Amino acid sequence: MASTMLSLASASPSPSFSNLVDFKARTQLGVTALSTSSGKEKMNPFMNKKSSGRITMAVAVKVSRFEGVTMAPPDPILGVSEAFKADTNDMKLNLGVGAYRTEELQPYVLNVVKKAENLILERGENKEYLPIEGLAAFNKVTAELLFGAGNPVIQEQRIATIQGLSGTGSLRLAAALIERYFVGAKVLISSPTWGNHKNIFNDARVPWSEYRYYDPKTVGLDFDGMIMDIKEAPEGSFILLHGCAHNPTGIDPTPEQWEKIADVIQEKNHIPFFDVAYQGFASGSLDADASSVRLFAERGMELLVAQSYSKNLGLYAERIGAINIVCSSADAAARVKSQLKRLARPMYSNPPVHGAKIVANVVGNQELFNEWKEEMEMMAGRIKSVRQKLYDCLSSKDKSAKDWSFILKQIGMFSFTGLNKAQSDNMTNKWHVYMTKDGRISLAGLSLAKCEYLADAIIDSFYNVS
Repeated sequence: MASTMLSLASASPSPSFSNLVDFKARTQLGVTALSTSSGKEKMNPFMNKKSSGRITMAVAVKVSRFEGVTMAPPDPILGVSEAFKADTNDMKLNLGVGAYRTEELQPYVLNVVKKAENLILERGENKEYLPIEGLAAFNKVTAELLFGAGNPVIQEQRIATIQGLSGTGSLRLAAALIERYFVGAKVLISSPTWGNHKNIFNDARVPWSEYRYYDPKTVGLDFDGMIMDIKEAPEGSFILLHGCAHNPTGIDPTPEQWEKIADVIQEKNHIPFFDVAYQGFASGSLDADASSVRLFAERGMELLVAQSYSKNLGLYAERIGAINIVCSSADAAARVKSQLKRLARPMYSNPPVHGAKIVANVVGNQELFNEWKEEMEMMAGRIKSVRQKLYDCLSSKDKSAKDWSFILKQIGMFSFTGLNKAQSDNMTNKWHVYMTKDGRISLAGLSLAKCEYLADAIIDSFYNVS
Protein backbone atom coordinates (compact mmCIF):
# COMPACT_ATOMS: atom_id res chain seq x y z
CA MET A 1 0.00 0.00 0.00
CA ALA A 2 1.40 3.39 -0.94
CA SER A 3 0.65 6.55 1.05
CA THR A 4 0.76 10.21 0.16
CA MET A 5 2.03 12.62 2.82
CA LEU A 6 0.18 15.91 3.12
CA SER A 7 2.22 18.57 4.95
CA LEU A 8 0.58 21.63 6.51
CA ALA A 9 2.87 24.49 7.57
CA SER A 10 2.32 25.87 11.05
CA ALA A 11 3.38 29.34 9.97
CA SER A 12 1.01 32.06 8.81
CA PRO A 13 -0.65 31.70 5.41
CA SER A 14 1.42 32.48 2.34
CA PRO A 15 0.19 33.78 -1.03
CA SER A 16 1.87 30.81 -2.64
CA PHE A 17 -0.15 27.54 -2.54
CA SER A 18 3.06 25.55 -2.85
CA ASN A 19 4.27 27.07 0.38
CA LEU A 20 1.09 26.07 2.18
CA VAL A 21 0.70 22.47 0.93
CA ASP A 22 3.63 20.16 0.27
CA PHE A 23 2.96 16.71 -1.21
CA LYS A 24 5.51 14.02 -0.53
CA ALA A 25 5.11 10.47 -1.84
CA ARG A 26 6.17 7.51 0.21
CA THR A 27 5.33 3.81 0.24
CA GLN A 28 4.33 2.09 3.46
CA LEU A 29 2.13 -0.72 4.74
CA GLY A 30 -0.09 0.36 7.60
CA VAL A 31 -2.75 2.86 8.56
CA THR A 32 -3.19 6.58 8.15
CA ALA A 33 -1.01 8.47 10.58
CA LEU A 34 0.13 11.99 11.51
CA SER A 35 3.78 12.75 11.86
CA THR A 36 5.81 15.80 12.80
CA SER A 37 8.92 17.07 11.14
CA SER A 38 10.86 15.31 13.87
CA GLY A 39 9.68 12.00 12.36
CA LYS A 40 7.53 10.86 15.30
CA GLU A 41 4.14 9.49 14.21
CA LYS A 42 0.92 10.12 16.10
CA MET A 43 -1.49 7.22 15.52
CA ASN A 44 -4.51 9.34 16.58
CA PRO A 45 -5.13 11.94 13.84
CA PHE A 46 -7.38 13.92 16.16
CA MET A 47 -4.83 14.33 18.92
CA ASN A 48 -4.04 17.99 19.53
CA LYS A 49 -0.45 18.68 20.37
CA LYS A 50 1.55 21.89 20.15
CA SER A 51 4.58 21.70 17.93
CA SER A 52 6.88 24.28 16.47
CA GLY A 53 7.58 21.95 13.56
CA ARG A 54 5.52 21.22 10.49
CA ILE A 55 2.61 18.77 10.77
CA THR A 56 2.37 16.09 8.06
CA MET A 57 -0.45 13.68 7.35
CA ALA A 58 -0.04 10.36 5.51
CA VAL A 59 -3.05 9.36 3.40
CA ALA A 60 -3.22 5.68 2.45
CA VAL A 61 -3.78 4.90 -1.25
CA LYS A 62 -4.09 1.32 -2.49
CA VAL A 63 -1.67 0.33 -5.29
CA SER A 64 -1.95 -3.15 -6.83
CA ARG A 65 0.98 -5.52 -6.63
CA PHE A 66 0.13 -6.27 -10.28
CA GLU A 67 0.79 -2.73 -11.54
CA GLY A 68 3.59 -4.11 -13.72
CA VAL A 69 1.26 -6.49 -15.58
CA THR A 70 0.43 -5.00 -18.97
CA MET A 71 -2.74 -5.59 -21.00
CA ALA A 72 -2.27 -8.46 -23.46
CA PRO A 73 -3.28 -7.90 -27.08
CA PRO A 74 -6.40 -9.72 -28.31
CA ASP A 75 -5.81 -13.13 -29.87
CA PRO A 76 -5.47 -12.65 -33.65
CA ILE A 77 -7.79 -15.60 -34.37
CA LEU A 78 -10.21 -15.81 -31.45
CA GLY A 79 -10.46 -12.02 -31.40
CA VAL A 80 -12.06 -12.17 -34.85
CA SER A 81 -15.12 -13.92 -33.42
CA GLU A 82 -15.45 -11.31 -30.69
CA ALA A 83 -15.50 -8.52 -33.28
CA PHE A 84 -17.98 -10.49 -35.41
CA LYS A 85 -20.42 -10.86 -32.52
CA ALA A 86 -20.39 -7.11 -31.93
CA ASP A 87 -21.31 -6.38 -35.57
CA THR A 88 -25.03 -5.88 -36.17
CA ASN A 89 -24.93 -5.95 -39.99
CA ASP A 90 -27.15 -8.66 -41.52
CA MET A 91 -24.61 -9.55 -44.21
CA LYS A 92 -21.74 -10.21 -41.80
CA LEU A 93 -19.66 -13.36 -42.26
CA ASN A 94 -17.32 -15.00 -39.76
CA LEU A 95 -14.57 -16.66 -41.77
CA GLY A 96 -11.94 -16.37 -39.06
CA VAL A 97 -12.10 -19.34 -36.70
CA GLY A 98 -11.70 -22.82 -38.18
CA ALA A 99 -14.96 -24.40 -37.06
CA TYR A 100 -17.37 -26.31 -39.31
CA ARG A 101 -20.79 -24.82 -40.01
CA THR A 102 -23.85 -26.17 -41.78
CA GLU A 103 -25.23 -24.57 -44.96
CA GLU A 104 -27.34 -22.48 -42.55
CA LEU A 105 -24.05 -21.41 -40.88
CA GLN A 106 -24.92 -23.15 -37.62
CA PRO A 107 -22.58 -25.28 -35.44
CA TYR A 108 -22.84 -29.00 -36.16
CA VAL A 109 -22.71 -31.86 -33.66
CA LEU A 110 -22.04 -35.12 -35.47
CA ASN A 111 -24.75 -37.76 -35.15
CA VAL A 112 -22.10 -40.36 -34.40
CA VAL A 113 -20.90 -38.24 -31.46
CA LYS A 114 -24.42 -38.19 -30.02
CA LYS A 115 -24.59 -41.98 -30.31
CA ALA A 116 -21.21 -42.40 -28.62
CA GLU A 117 -22.34 -40.15 -25.77
CA ASN A 118 -25.49 -42.22 -25.36
CA LEU A 119 -23.35 -45.32 -25.00
CA ILE A 120 -21.43 -43.65 -22.18
CA LEU A 121 -24.70 -42.83 -20.39
CA GLU A 122 -26.17 -46.30 -20.92
CA ARG A 123 -23.10 -47.94 -19.42
CA GLY A 124 -23.23 -45.68 -16.37
CA GLU A 125 -19.52 -45.02 -16.56
CA ASN A 126 -17.92 -43.07 -13.72
CA LYS A 127 -15.89 -39.87 -13.68
CA GLU A 128 -12.80 -41.17 -11.90
CA TYR A 129 -9.36 -39.74 -12.68
CA LEU A 130 -7.62 -41.10 -15.74
CA PRO A 131 -3.97 -42.19 -15.57
CA ILE A 132 -1.46 -39.48 -16.49
CA GLU A 133 -1.12 -40.91 -20.01
CA GLY A 134 -4.89 -40.87 -20.54
CA LEU A 135 -7.51 -43.44 -21.48
CA ALA A 136 -5.85 -46.65 -22.66
CA ALA A 137 -8.62 -47.44 -25.16
CA PHE A 138 -8.24 -43.99 -26.70
CA ASN A 139 -4.45 -44.21 -26.94
CA LYS A 140 -4.76 -47.54 -28.73
CA VAL A 141 -7.28 -46.47 -31.36
CA THR A 142 -5.73 -43.04 -31.99
CA ALA A 143 -2.34 -44.57 -32.85
CA GLU A 144 -4.02 -47.15 -35.08
CA LEU A 145 -6.06 -44.48 -36.84
CA LEU A 146 -2.90 -42.50 -37.56
CA PHE A 147 -0.49 -45.24 -38.61
CA GLY A 148 -2.80 -48.14 -39.51
CA ALA A 149 -3.50 -51.04 -37.18
CA GLY A 150 -1.02 -53.37 -38.92
CA ASN A 151 1.84 -50.89 -39.04
CA PRO A 152 5.15 -52.35 -37.73
CA VAL A 153 5.66 -49.34 -35.43
CA ILE A 154 2.53 -50.46 -33.57
CA GLN A 155 3.21 -54.18 -33.73
CA GLU A 156 6.74 -53.63 -32.39
CA GLN A 157 5.49 -51.23 -29.68
CA ARG A 158 7.76 -48.44 -30.88
CA ILE A 159 5.23 -45.64 -30.30
CA ALA A 160 4.92 -43.60 -27.12
CA THR A 161 1.36 -42.24 -27.11
CA ILE A 162 0.03 -39.80 -24.53
CA GLN A 163 -3.47 -38.34 -24.54
CA GLY A 164 -3.16 -34.57 -24.76
CA LEU A 165 -5.32 -31.47 -24.47
CA SER A 166 -6.22 -31.46 -28.16
CA GLY A 167 -3.63 -30.38 -30.71
CA THR A 168 -2.37 -27.36 -28.78
CA GLY A 169 -1.75 -29.31 -25.57
CA SER A 170 -0.11 -32.16 -27.45
CA LEU A 171 2.24 -29.78 -29.26
CA ARG A 172 3.05 -28.05 -25.97
CA LEU A 173 3.91 -31.34 -24.29
CA ALA A 174 6.23 -32.27 -27.16
CA ALA A 175 7.83 -28.82 -26.96
CA ALA A 176 8.55 -29.39 -23.27
CA LEU A 177 10.24 -32.69 -24.13
CA ILE A 178 12.38 -30.97 -26.76
CA GLU A 179 13.37 -28.22 -24.33
CA ARG A 180 14.42 -30.71 -21.68
CA TYR A 181 16.16 -33.42 -23.69
CA PHE A 182 17.31 -31.67 -26.88
CA VAL A 183 18.91 -28.59 -25.37
CA GLY A 184 19.62 -25.94 -27.99
CA ALA A 185 17.82 -27.81 -30.78
CA LYS A 186 15.86 -25.58 -33.11
CA VAL A 187 12.37 -26.13 -34.51
CA LEU A 188 11.74 -25.02 -38.09
CA ILE A 189 8.20 -23.92 -38.86
CA SER A 190 6.65 -22.99 -42.19
CA SER A 191 6.16 -19.38 -43.25
CA PRO A 192 3.30 -18.83 -42.73
CA THR A 193 1.94 -21.27 -40.17
CA TRP A 194 -0.90 -21.65 -37.68
CA GLY A 195 -0.83 -18.64 -35.37
CA ASN A 196 -0.36 -20.63 -32.17
CA HIS A 197 2.77 -22.55 -33.22
CA LYS A 198 5.09 -19.67 -32.40
CA ASN A 199 3.34 -19.06 -29.06
CA ILE A 200 3.79 -22.70 -28.09
CA PHE A 201 7.52 -22.82 -28.75
CA ASN A 202 8.11 -19.39 -27.26
CA ASP A 203 6.31 -20.43 -24.10
CA ALA A 204 8.37 -23.64 -23.91
CA ARG A 205 11.57 -21.65 -24.53
CA VAL A 206 12.38 -23.67 -27.63
CA PRO A 207 14.19 -21.67 -30.34
CA TRP A 208 12.57 -21.64 -33.76
CA SER A 209 13.07 -20.25 -37.22
CA GLU A 210 11.06 -20.38 -40.42
CA TYR A 211 11.39 -22.20 -43.71
CA ARG A 212 9.89 -20.85 -46.90
CA TYR A 213 6.53 -22.34 -47.82
CA TYR A 214 4.12 -19.90 -49.44
CA ASP A 215 4.92 -18.23 -52.76
CA PRO A 216 2.82 -15.03 -53.11
CA LYS A 217 3.58 -14.81 -56.83
CA THR A 218 1.89 -18.12 -57.59
CA VAL A 219 -0.28 -18.32 -54.46
CA GLY A 220 1.22 -21.80 -54.25
CA LEU A 221 4.02 -23.77 -52.62
CA ASP A 222 7.58 -22.42 -52.71
CA PHE A 223 8.94 -25.95 -52.86
CA ASP A 224 12.49 -25.04 -53.89
CA GLY A 225 12.74 -22.50 -51.07
CA MET A 226 11.36 -25.03 -48.59
CA ILE A 227 13.90 -27.67 -49.56
CA MET A 228 16.78 -25.20 -49.48
CA ASP A 229 15.90 -23.94 -45.99
CA ILE A 230 15.54 -27.48 -44.60
CA LYS A 231 18.95 -28.36 -46.08
CA GLU A 232 20.56 -25.31 -44.50
CA ALA A 233 19.09 -25.91 -41.04
CA PRO A 234 21.50 -27.14 -38.34
CA GLU A 235 21.76 -30.91 -38.35
CA GLY A 236 19.33 -32.55 -35.95
CA SER A 237 16.71 -29.79 -36.14
CA PHE A 238 13.02 -30.55 -35.66
CA ILE A 239 11.06 -29.84 -38.84
CA LEU A 240 7.42 -29.00 -38.09
CA LEU A 241 5.22 -30.22 -40.94
CA HIS A 242 1.46 -30.02 -41.49
CA GLY A 243 0.33 -33.58 -42.21
CA CYS A 244 -2.51 -32.41 -44.47
CA ALA A 245 -4.56 -29.30 -45.19
CA HIS A 246 -1.81 -26.81 -44.35
CA ASN A 247 -3.02 -24.02 -42.09
CA PRO A 248 -3.37 -21.21 -43.14
CA THR A 249 -2.64 -21.72 -46.85
CA GLY A 250 -4.49 -24.94 -47.72
CA ILE A 251 -1.49 -25.76 -49.93
CA ASP A 252 -0.10 -29.30 -49.53
CA PRO A 253 2.95 -30.91 -51.15
CA THR A 254 2.27 -33.55 -53.79
CA PRO A 255 3.12 -37.21 -53.02
CA GLU A 256 6.32 -36.79 -55.05
CA GLN A 257 7.25 -33.66 -53.12
CA TRP A 258 6.66 -35.45 -49.82
CA GLU A 259 9.19 -38.08 -50.93
CA LYS A 260 11.76 -35.37 -51.61
CA ILE A 261 11.06 -33.69 -48.26
CA ALA A 262 11.62 -37.02 -46.50
CA ASP A 263 14.89 -37.49 -48.44
CA VAL A 264 16.28 -34.15 -47.30
CA ILE A 265 15.21 -34.63 -43.69
CA GLN A 266 16.92 -38.03 -43.61
CA GLU A 267 20.07 -36.67 -45.24
CA LYS A 268 20.38 -33.90 -42.65
CA ASN A 269 19.51 -36.17 -39.72
CA HIS A 270 16.58 -33.92 -38.84
CA ILE A 271 13.59 -35.08 -36.80
CA PRO A 272 10.17 -34.72 -38.47
CA PHE A 273 7.46 -33.27 -36.25
CA PHE A 274 3.94 -33.50 -37.70
CA ASP A 275 0.90 -31.50 -36.70
CA VAL A 276 -2.15 -33.52 -37.83
CA ALA A 277 -5.29 -31.51 -37.10
CA TYR A 278 -7.47 -32.53 -40.04
CA GLN A 279 -7.15 -36.27 -40.65
CA GLY A 280 -10.18 -37.33 -42.70
CA PHE A 281 -11.52 -33.78 -42.74
CA ALA A 282 -9.29 -32.55 -45.58
CA SER A 283 -9.93 -35.04 -48.36
CA GLY A 284 -12.71 -37.04 -46.73
CA SER A 285 -10.36 -40.06 -46.46
CA LEU A 286 -8.64 -40.97 -43.19
CA ASP A 287 -5.97 -42.98 -44.99
CA ALA A 288 -5.21 -40.37 -47.66
CA ASP A 289 -4.82 -37.64 -45.07
CA ALA A 290 -2.38 -39.78 -43.03
CA SER A 291 -0.24 -40.77 -46.02
CA SER A 292 2.51 -38.22 -45.34
CA VAL A 293 2.99 -39.44 -41.77
CA ARG A 294 2.96 -43.08 -42.82
CA LEU A 295 5.57 -42.38 -45.50
CA PHE A 296 8.06 -41.15 -42.90
CA ALA A 297 7.26 -44.05 -40.55
CA GLU A 298 7.77 -46.59 -43.34
CA ARG A 299 11.29 -45.23 -43.85
CA GLY A 300 12.15 -46.16 -40.28
CA MET A 301 12.48 -42.56 -39.15
CA GLU A 302 11.92 -41.45 -35.57
CA LEU A 303 9.23 -38.77 -35.55
CA LEU A 304 6.70 -36.83 -33.49
CA VAL A 305 3.01 -36.47 -34.39
CA ALA A 306 0.45 -34.28 -32.61
CA GLN A 307 -3.21 -35.14 -33.24
CA SER A 308 -6.49 -33.31 -32.73
CA TYR A 309 -10.14 -34.40 -32.90
CA SER A 310 -11.55 -30.87 -32.85
CA LYS A 311 -12.29 -30.77 -36.57
CA ASN A 312 -12.86 -34.34 -37.78
CA LEU A 313 -15.20 -35.24 -34.90
CA GLY A 314 -16.30 -31.70 -34.07
CA LEU A 315 -15.06 -32.07 -30.48
CA TYR A 316 -13.82 -28.48 -30.24
CA ALA A 317 -14.66 -27.96 -26.58
CA GLU A 318 -13.66 -31.44 -25.38
CA ARG A 319 -9.94 -30.71 -25.92
CA ILE A 320 -9.08 -34.22 -27.05
CA GLY A 321 -5.90 -35.12 -28.92
CA ALA A 322 -2.64 -37.00 -28.55
CA ILE A 323 1.11 -36.79 -28.94
CA ASN A 324 2.70 -39.82 -30.61
CA ILE A 325 6.46 -40.30 -30.68
CA VAL A 326 7.81 -43.05 -32.92
CA CYS A 327 11.13 -44.42 -31.64
CA SER A 328 13.69 -46.83 -33.01
CA SER A 329 12.97 -49.43 -30.33
CA ALA A 330 10.32 -50.47 -27.81
CA ASP A 331 12.74 -49.69 -24.99
CA ALA A 332 13.25 -46.12 -26.21
CA ALA A 333 9.49 -45.68 -26.59
CA ALA A 334 8.92 -46.82 -23.00
CA ARG A 335 11.48 -44.34 -21.69
CA VAL A 336 10.08 -41.50 -23.78
CA LYS A 337 6.56 -42.25 -22.56
CA SER A 338 7.73 -42.18 -18.95
CA GLN A 339 9.20 -38.71 -19.46
CA LEU A 340 6.10 -37.44 -21.25
CA LYS A 341 4.09 -38.52 -18.22
CA ARG A 342 6.57 -36.80 -15.95
CA LEU A 343 6.15 -33.56 -17.93
CA ALA A 344 2.36 -33.82 -18.03
CA ARG A 345 1.95 -34.35 -14.29
CA PRO A 346 2.81 -30.78 -13.16
CA MET A 347 1.13 -29.26 -16.23
CA TYR A 348 -2.39 -30.67 -15.87
CA SER A 349 -2.01 -33.87 -13.81
CA ASN A 350 -4.17 -36.01 -16.09
CA PRO A 351 -6.42 -35.39 -19.10
CA PRO A 352 -10.24 -35.18 -19.28
CA VAL A 353 -12.18 -38.37 -19.90
CA HIS A 354 -15.33 -37.44 -21.85
CA GLY A 355 -13.81 -36.69 -25.24
CA ALA A 356 -11.47 -39.67 -24.96
CA LYS A 357 -14.41 -42.02 -24.42
CA ILE A 358 -16.24 -40.55 -27.40
CA VAL A 359 -13.27 -41.18 -29.69
CA ALA A 360 -12.70 -44.67 -28.28
CA ASN A 361 -16.37 -45.54 -28.81
CA VAL A 362 -16.46 -44.22 -32.37
CA VAL A 363 -13.17 -45.60 -33.65
CA GLY A 364 -13.42 -48.82 -31.67
CA ASN A 365 -16.92 -49.71 -32.90
CA GLN A 366 -17.08 -50.73 -36.57
CA GLU A 367 -20.65 -49.56 -37.06
CA LEU A 368 -20.00 -46.14 -35.54
CA PHE A 369 -16.66 -45.93 -37.32
CA ASN A 370 -18.30 -46.42 -40.71
CA GLU A 371 -20.96 -43.84 -39.88
CA TRP A 372 -18.24 -41.39 -38.85
CA LYS A 373 -16.47 -41.80 -42.18
CA GLU A 374 -19.72 -41.01 -43.98
CA GLU A 375 -20.23 -37.85 -41.93
CA MET A 376 -16.64 -36.77 -42.56
CA GLU A 377 -17.14 -37.24 -46.29
CA MET A 378 -20.30 -35.14 -46.05
CA MET A 379 -18.51 -32.29 -44.24
CA ALA A 380 -15.49 -32.40 -46.53
CA GLY A 381 -17.84 -32.54 -49.51
CA ARG A 382 -19.74 -29.44 -48.42
CA ILE A 383 -16.48 -27.50 -48.11
CA LYS A 384 -15.37 -28.67 -51.55
CA SER A 385 -18.66 -27.52 -53.07
CA VAL A 386 -18.31 -24.10 -51.42
CA ARG A 387 -14.73 -23.87 -52.70
CA GLN A 388 -15.92 -24.63 -56.25
CA LYS A 389 -18.80 -22.13 -56.03
CA LEU A 390 -16.50 -19.37 -54.78
CA TYR A 391 -14.10 -20.02 -57.65
CA ASP A 392 -16.97 -19.95 -60.15
CA CYS A 393 -18.26 -16.64 -58.76
CA LEU A 394 -14.81 -15.02 -58.80
CA SER A 395 -14.10 -16.19 -62.33
CA SER A 396 -17.43 -14.95 -63.69
CA LYS A 397 -17.35 -11.58 -61.91
CA ASP A 398 -13.67 -10.74 -62.55
CA LYS A 399 -13.33 -9.33 -66.09
CA SER A 400 -9.55 -8.95 -65.90
CA ALA A 401 -8.88 -12.60 -66.73
CA LYS A 402 -7.08 -13.15 -63.42
CA ASP A 403 -6.48 -16.83 -62.70
CA TRP A 404 -8.31 -17.77 -59.52
CA SER A 405 -7.66 -21.50 -59.90
CA PHE A 406 -5.34 -21.51 -56.88
CA ILE A 407 -8.51 -21.68 -54.79
CA LEU A 408 -9.32 -25.08 -56.29
CA LYS A 409 -5.77 -26.35 -55.81
CA GLN A 410 -5.92 -25.70 -52.08
CA ILE A 411 -7.40 -28.30 -49.73
CA GLY A 412 -9.20 -28.41 -46.41
CA MET A 413 -11.27 -25.87 -44.57
CA PHE A 414 -9.07 -22.84 -45.32
CA SER A 415 -8.25 -20.81 -48.39
CA PHE A 416 -5.38 -18.36 -48.62
CA THR A 417 -6.79 -15.54 -50.73
CA GLY A 418 -3.55 -13.64 -51.30
CA LEU A 419 -5.08 -10.48 -49.81
CA ASN A 420 -2.73 -8.31 -47.76
CA LYS A 421 -3.51 -6.69 -44.41
CA ALA A 422 -4.99 -3.51 -45.87
CA GLN A 423 -7.17 -5.52 -48.22
CA SER A 424 -8.24 -7.82 -45.39
CA ASP A 425 -9.15 -4.75 -43.33
CA ASN A 426 -11.34 -3.57 -46.20
CA MET A 427 -13.07 -6.94 -46.23
CA THR A 428 -14.04 -6.36 -42.61
CA ASN A 429 -14.61 -2.61 -42.48
CA LYS A 430 -16.59 -2.29 -45.70
CA TRP A 431 -18.02 -5.75 -46.33
CA HIS A 432 -18.36 -7.09 -42.76
CA VAL A 433 -16.35 -10.20 -43.65
CA TYR A 434 -14.32 -11.20 -40.58
CA MET A 435 -11.06 -13.00 -41.29
CA THR A 436 -7.46 -13.12 -40.12
CA LYS A 437 -5.20 -10.31 -41.33
CA ASP A 438 -2.98 -12.65 -43.34
CA GLY A 439 -5.73 -13.16 -45.93
CA ARG A 440 -6.92 -16.56 -44.70
CA ILE A 441 -10.62 -17.40 -44.87
CA SER A 442 -12.37 -20.42 -43.41
CA LEU A 443 -14.55 -21.98 -46.10
CA ALA A 444 -16.15 -24.09 -43.38
CA GLY A 445 -17.91 -20.91 -42.25
CA LEU A 446 -19.19 -20.07 -45.73
CA SER A 447 -22.49 -21.12 -47.32
CA LEU A 448 -23.28 -21.56 -51.00
CA ALA A 449 -25.78 -18.71 -50.68
CA LYS A 450 -23.07 -16.27 -49.52
CA CYS A 451 -20.45 -17.12 -52.18
CA GLU A 452 -21.47 -14.32 -54.55
CA TYR A 453 -21.35 -11.74 -51.77
CA LEU A 454 -17.91 -12.94 -50.72
CA ALA A 455 -16.67 -12.86 -54.32
CA ASP A 456 -17.80 -9.22 -54.62
CA ALA A 457 -15.93 -8.39 -51.42
CA ILE A 458 -12.73 -10.11 -52.55
CA ILE A 459 -12.74 -8.48 -56.00
CA ASP A 460 -13.37 -5.02 -54.53
CA SER A 461 -10.61 -5.45 -51.93
CA PHE A 462 -8.12 -6.95 -54.38
CA TYR A 463 -8.47 -4.26 -57.08
CA ASN A 464 -9.42 -1.14 -55.15
CA VAL A 465 -7.17 -1.41 -52.07
CA SER A 466 -3.40 -1.56 -52.37
